[in-house]
Amino acid sequence: MVRFGGKMAGQLVSLGGNGAGQFLAAAAVALLLRLFSGPGPALMPEDESPDDEKNDAADNDSPDVGKFFPVTIRWSNITCSLSDKSSKSVRFLLNNVSGEAKPGRLLALMGPSGSGKTTLLNVLAGQLMASPRLHLSGLLEVNGRPSSNRAYKFAYVRQEDLFFSQLTVRETLSLAAELQLPEIASVEERDEYVNNLLFKLGLASCADTNVGDAKVRGISGGEKKRLSLACELIASPSVIFSDEPTTGLDAFQAEKVMETLRQLAQDGHTVICSIHQPRGSVYSKFDDIVLLAAGALVYAGSARDVPLTYFSKFGYRCPDHVNPAEFLADLISIDYSSAESVYSSRKRIDGLVESFSQQSSTILYATPLTRKEDSKKLSRKTSVKGKGKGSWWREFWLLLRRAWMQASRDGPTNKVRATMSIASAIIFGSVFWRMGKSQTSIQDRMGLLQVAAINTAMAALTKTVGVFPKERAIVDRERAKGSYALGPYLLSKLIAEIPVGAAFPLMFGAVLYPMSRLHPTFSRFGKFCGIVTAESFAASAMGLTVGAMVPTTEAAMAVGPSLMTVFIVFGGYYVNADNTPIIFRWIPNVSLIRWAFQGLCINEFRGLQFDHQSSIDVETGEQALERLSFGGRHIKDTVVAQSRILLFLYCTTYLLLEKNKPSYQRLEPPCREQIQSQVELEPLDPDEVKQLQQLDPPPPEKDESNQQLESPPVEIRPFILEGIK
Repeated sequence: MVRFGGKMAGQLVSLGGNGAGQFLAAAAVALLLRLFSGPGPALMPEDESPDDEKNDAADNDSPDVGKFFPVTIRWSNITCSLSDKSSKSVRFLLNNVSGEAKPGRLLALMGPSGSGKTTLLNVLAGQLMASPRLHLSGLLEVNGRPSSNRAYKFAYVRQEDLFFSQLTVRETLSLAAELQLPEIASVEERDEYVNNLLFKLGLASCADTNVGDAKVRGISGGEKKRLSLACELIASPSVIFSDEPTTGLDAFQAEKVMETLRQLAQDGHTVICSIHQPRGSVYSKFDDIVLLAAGALVYAGSARDVPLTYFSKFGYRCPDHVNPAEFLADLISIDYSSAESVYSSRKRIDGLVESFSQQSSTILYATPLTRKEDSKKLSRKTSVKGKGKGSWWREFWLLLRRAWMQASRDGPTNKVRATMSIASAIIFGSVFWRMGKSQTSIQDRMGLLQVAAINTAMAALTKTVGVFPKERAIVDRERAKGSYALGPYLLSKLIAEIPVGAAFPLMFGAVLYPMSRLHPTFSRFGKFCGIVTAESFAASAMGLTVGAMVPTTEAAMAVGPSLMTVFIVFGGYYVNADNTPIIFRWIPNVSLIRWAFQGLCINEFRGLQFDHQSSIDVETGEQALERLSFGGRHIKDTVVAQSRILLFLYCTTYLLLEKNKPSYQRLEPPCREQIQSQVELEPLDPDEVKQLQQLDPPPPEKDESNQQLESPPVEIRPFILEGIK
């Protein structure tokens, strides 16, 4: 392989002219070798021994599709702060938050806007985006052992439902199953597995409907949310995180989604979701809730009537016929209507936070946890299976099929591109109708060729920068799950878009060439179409690079045309290459407009004779090329230069995607003061709990809930919900 790469690099370098071209060619070949190289061997976790691997050989031989281990997550002293360099202040997003999520129970993180619900969810899922301004500390335990999010399989359903719009629901799930479950070799088994997911999540009625997007109507918002759940459930996760699952849905669809999450919890999954203010029927589906206010913990425990009983001890009673979720939301929200209301609401919230912090330090968790052996086995299995799932070429063919379906089925976009290509060709052909061989036709031909180069490049660039940033968000999520590597995705996308991307420049050339009566030979027409097609691919590659460089579509639409404008100025028509200032002479060498214009001019003017009446007139096409500083050049130079630019842009896109992949904030251990401020209690066996209850039974007047201590002396005012008499 190395010998082959060396020969390939030598051939490309020999085609290059200057030292910069040789360096770019060598770098591109090195990156291509890395792109085509397969994934390395799966590394064994540090705490795993070969003997344990041998003991579980029988379990690894048979695929455990659809099976998952119960996982209990416990977190304590979670503190997340955001520093501001300008004001040198620190704002706490989370402040000493603790809690627990158990298998078979639906946990809801509730609170007003800005309370830290999504931040806590991201911390628990290990999906908090890294930033030098953030500081994250605390303890996170999985089945009683300190662990990270890689110690178990988890699913994260985000607020935005992003899919490939031209695929059906069934195709989306089938491809996800093939990528995430390569151990299912039988097509019948995979189809049965997908059908079970469709029926389980209520997607059977829309299984053969396109997902759709803003341009083409597809499935509804609730169905998209359930499809997101289905895609995450393919890998049989133990824990399901869902961020605002009811956002943007009507009441009926929101309840259907929450009912699905409740059923998943009843199946044994640990389900954690953040939700703002649910309706009463949705609130009744929660088993446990965590109430947050300004990043502080107000309550954590059982849901339904238990928190109402807890807050009633402090004089805050929920009126009859009032949604408990609305009551709790108003209770922990700050009223900004006046200075007095702000002071009183903040004082109320501070008192509730202080009360629960004192009680939670003595809460005894006696829930039996998974045995250490099971937890170790779970960590080992998930870490080994998370790497090297499928072969490089298998991933490539699956992704190639998906990319081809997305590109070929995008009817509205393809129709618009075809219409614009033909319409612009007709307009340009009408303006430059049947050019003759006069002296004035020389300028007309140069102008037409420059316009053709600019139109082709801009059409390909704007299409790519408008689509790729959205697609990159999908790819980042799939790569974060370990579905596939970057190399197979990028190569499959480039190959799948070749037939569709080449069709539009060919349409443009087929209409424009005969209308303007350019050099009337079939070979010249073929070269014209080949040059504009190669330029279209180079412009698309530039769009990929810009899309990989910036975070949003809006930023890509601003950066891409701006860069193209610079390439147009140094495209060989407005500024002669010999008159370019020294500090800018590198720009024409990397301008895809310049190389396309040069190739089109050589193809058109070489061998052409013009009508002339005086000695100062241009007699041949070679003389016109000399005025553009294109004399002595060949079309081969254009092809080599465009190939170099294309290869360089593809490799740059690969490096940018690899560099800009999401990185997540690391959870650091809490400081000693936080650890010493709380009492650490080990889980007790059920027999030990019974013995303790016999020795020291609880007083009969106490509430049976786990919040049994009275609040410290705080000033309590009657709490009245607005609008309730």
